[in-house]
Parts: sequence; structure tokens; C-alpha cells
Amino acid sequence: MTPLGAKLREMRAKRGISLKEMAAGLAVSSAYLSALEHGKRGKPTWFLVQRIIAYFNVIWDEAEEIQRLAEMSDPKVTLDTSGLDPRATELTNLLERKIGGLSPESLEHLLHQLRVVAARDKV
Repeated sequence: MTPLGAKLREMRAKRGISLKEMAAGLAVSSAYLSALEHGKRGKPTWFLVQRIIAYFNVIWDEAEEIQRLAEMSDPKVTLDTSGLDPRATELTNLLERKIGGLSPESLEHLLHQLRVVAARDKV
């Protein structure tokens, strides 16, 4: 599941909306919406993200969160570390090999650490 998929599922559950109802409201197939939630489809278009925001009638912070999550929801990322510090290549390869075995707690810890250093380095 992608970050956006988890958010959509949470929002649907809170409002008692089925996947089929939401798909009809967005004018997409329920198969597509399910695949989007489960990370079997790439990140949605900007236009679809705007329709999702309108569908749930959210504004400001929640709309920005949906947009941010959509940007972070590409399940098939390719990283090019050519020309970077060799440690960037090592980190990328280690993460690729180990990510599937990390616990939710370890994933949260790594995300937190990366956010901290990215803010410090202003990346």
C-alpha cells in the first residue's frame, strides 16, 4: 500500500464510503482505485488528486497532505546515484536489499532520521 492509498482507505472508512462508491464519484474504475490504494499503480495525476480533494471536500492542511502523499506514492522508484558520493550508492543498494524485511517501527525510525538530516542539510 502507498502512503496515499493508506490515507484514502482511512478517509473512506471514516466516512463509510465503499471503494466502488468512491470510484464512481471520481469517474474511475474500482479496479484502478484499488490498484492505486495497494501500490500496484503509479502515483496519480495532478488532475485526479484534485478530484480526490474535491470528492472528500477537504481544504487547506488536509488537501496539502493529500497532495504531498500523492507525490510520495510512486511504488516503483528508480534511483540514479552516478556522480554522487559512493556512500549514496551503498545506501541505495542496502535499502533495496533490506527494505522488505524491515518492521513498521524500523521504517518509521528510518523515515524520521532521514527527515531530520534532510532538514539539517536543507535537501
